[in-house]
Parts: sequence; structure tokens; C-alpha cells
Amino acid sequence: MRLFTAIDIPKEVKDNLDELLRRVQPLAKLSWSRVENMHITTKFIGEWPPERLDEMKRTLDGISRPGPIGIAIRGLGWFPNPKHARVFWAGVEGGEPLKILAHSTEQATAKLEVPVEDRPYSPHLTLARIRDRVPLDALRRAVGELERQEFGSFNAASFFLYLSAAGRYTKLAEYPLD
Repeated sequence: MRLFTAIDIPKEVKDNLDELLRRVQPLAKLSWSRVENMHITTKFIGEWPPERLDEMKRTLDGISRPGPIGIAIRGLGWFPNPKHARVFWAGVEGGEPLKILAHSTEQATAKLEVPVEDRPYSPHLTLARIRDRVPLDALRRAVGELERQEFGSFNAASFFLYLSAAGRYTKLAEYPLD
């Protein structure tokens, strides 16, 4: 089973992102994310044996939590950079509390021999993956001309353990942040 931890995004923020995607999707043939699947990943766990699921749940239940996290979804960008883009993303601002949650999750799962990320935590929402060389000029231009790149703010009160299977995400456990 393939697992990850994440914070959910409220409907009004997803609606704003959906409006953006409807406007820009026709501009480039990319692998676009489905808005209903969008979430803020705090830790990608990867393949995990089903017989050890309860162990993972207990471990996550024991991490230190920063309390509710104020999150803003704003700004758009490209990984690794606009010229050689592989990912088109929306920015996630959660400050120190979000970093603390990601770090606590990283440390706890490392004790279960889950590989530690070799890159610093960089929260974002993947809007599209760029698998092939396709023209991006029209998309870059449209993004640059947007009047606003604010998609909403919210307070996250929980994070979740998810199962990823066949493009569907299933919540396996909820962990309150306070």
C-alpha cells in the first residue's frame, strides 16, 4: 500500500483553484491535477506493508503537534524553474507550524525506516506535471497577466494518513492538530 500524510483543502479554496485551471488548461497539453485530489502533502511515505498499518497509525498519533495551522494558498510557480519546468504549482504558506508538522512527521516515520527526504520541505499544490517538451509560452503569459494569485486562506485543524491507489486517495486516519 502506498501512503502519505496530508492536510485537506476546503471546498472554497478548491473552487478558486478549479476556476484558475479551467482558464489555463486549454493553453498547454499537460498532465493536469484533479482539483478534488488536491491536498498539502506533509510526508510521502511510499510503499508500506499492510500488516504494519497499525504501527504507522500509532507512530503518527504520537507526534508532537503545533496546534491549528493558518494556511494561505497564493502565488504560482514552476519546479525546478520556469525555463525547464517539470511541475506547475500553487504556493502554500503555513509558516513555522506547517514546517514543524512536516518535520515531526519526517522524524517519526524515519524511526520506522521510512526514507528521509533529501530536499528541504517545500509545501505546494501540484497543478500540473510536465512530462514532455510542450510549448508553455501561452501558459506563462497567462499566469503573468493574472490580476490575483490568491486562492484562499483557512485554518487546518487536522492532518490525515492517506492511501493512494489507482489515482484515488482514501483517508485511513485523522489526527487533530491540537
